Amino acid sequence: MLYMYPDYYKEFQCLADKCEDTCCAGWKIGIDERSLETYRTKEGDFGKKLKRSIHWKKGCFKQDKDKRCVLLDSNNLCSMQLNLGEDSLCKTCSEYPRHMEEFENMREMSLSISCPEAARILLTKEEPVTFYAYGKEGTEKYEGYDEVLYARLLRAREVMREIVSNRDLDLELRTGLILGLAHDMQVRINKKDLSSCDRLFVRCRKEKALKAVEQKIKENRRNRTQRYSLSKKIFRDLYRMELIHEEWDSHLKETENILYGRGSWGYEKLHEEFGAWLKKDMPNWQIQYEQLLIYFLYTYFCGGVYDGKVYSKTLMAVNCVWMIYEMMAARWRKNGGPIDMEDMVMIVYRFSRELEHSDYNLEIMEQMMGRKCMSLI
Repeated sequence: MLYMYPDYYKEFQCLADKCEDTCCAGWKIGIDERSLETYRTKEGDFGKKLKRSIHWKKGCFKQDKDKRCVLLDSNNLCSMQLNLGEDSLCKTCSEYPRHMEEFENMREMSLSISCPEAARILLTKEEPVTFYAYGKEGTEKYEGYDEVLYARLLRAREVMREIVSNRDLDLELRTGLILGLAHDMQVRINKKDLSSCDRLFVRCRKEKALKAVEQKIKENRRNRTQRYSLSKKIFRDLYRMELIHEEWDSHLKETENILYGRGSWGYEKLHEEFGAWLKKDMPNWQIQYEQLLIYFLYTYFCGGVYDGKVYSKTLMAVNCVWMIYEMMAARWRKNGGPIDMEDMVMIVYRFSRELEHSDYNLEIMEQMMGRKCMSLI
């Protein structure tokens, strides 16, 4: 069994009560069977409190009226950990924000950017991300699993990582190249012609591919009305998602009004001014864009081995970064000027919490990707 992880994976340390938010509020915390059995045996005063704090039929911790775990104290510390030690935590609590995608004989680990500290680690990383792997004894076989497809997806994702990390190319060109690669690979998957995918990985780096993407970018830039209409439509689709945190709905409405409330002219003017500010005062945004895009590609792209939908997963990765960019522009306008790292961390982890902590929302987001992708700069 192989385990893969990004180079920043081991940097994470929970900030506990020093964190600006808490992961113990807003969603129900599921409890694994082994932990449930252990909690049933706890005695004493805290054992009684612990048993009262669990919804046994649903297998999760209860929440108070503010949707906070009932074991979370006023200092945002876990009373179970304080009383019983860190080893008492269930699998969900002990592993978060560590996330794992499972494939036959492979586990791909990441840090979920729904955690503020994980988001901060990613956004402050300046070097191109690399991935490591190590092996453990044991193998697994999944019935009907397509090993050949997964091998091609791994290779495609690595080519995408190399393209996105190529800082000699501008962001739009990098984005266009990976979208073109994903589109052409989807065609071959649909035709069951995986053997020709290797030629794609070579072709997408040639000068002809660069020129084709550059021409497409020029055409898109000329149609400003379409840019405004498409961005507004994609943003409004966010309302279709399941609401995880109550304040998210009001945040979306405020952001939508700032971005689109003055029509296409106001929208383009905002992005022109915000883009100029970014270039001058936050040049590291290009690196942060790179890290975010690789994060979403790494987390979701190879899931195409289960449903064959690699193009929609690539579109989702790009549009997730676009929505983050839109929210950054709105925050900049709301602030009347600069945004800082803490603004960015907040935007990223709040967006991730609404999207990545709901299978339904991830499915909705991918369904929304039937449209062309937005330009990011």
